[in-house]
Amino acid sequence: MAEFSPNKPVETTEPKVEVTIDPNNPFPVGRLRFRLVVTDDAGNESAPDEVDVIIRDSERPTAVLDAPRAVNFRESFALAGDRSSDVGGRIVTYRWELIEAPERPNGPVFDGPVIVRPIPPITPINPIDNG
Repeated sequence: MAEFSPNKPVETTEPKVEVTIDPNNPFPVGRLRFRLVVTDDAGNESAPDEVDVIIRDSERPTAVLDAPRAVNFRESFALAGDRSSDVGGRIVTYRWELIEAPERPNGPVFDGPVIVRPIPPITPINPIDNG
């Protein structure tokens, strides 16, 4: 059992941990994101893995949107809201919205570091004086 608070790592030697909630200070309703980094016996750290956990509202419906983490360029993909729920009721509509996209939607977007190399100034060529 561990009490988690934002940006304060909890380290264990066991592969599972229970997130203990303080009844007087529970997590707010909404999406929590947890990160796991593991270290081997040689001291090597893994790349981080992350997961979202949704704290549900007991009165309003809770939207849960599932989508692939990555898709190939020019391939269709599905969004799913079937894990959305309403305690004591049922979902009757789903409203989907694209809220952000790259500025160049017609081609691949390079997301690596931009390398800027200065161009040396052009030196004008002096005409030869044949005087």
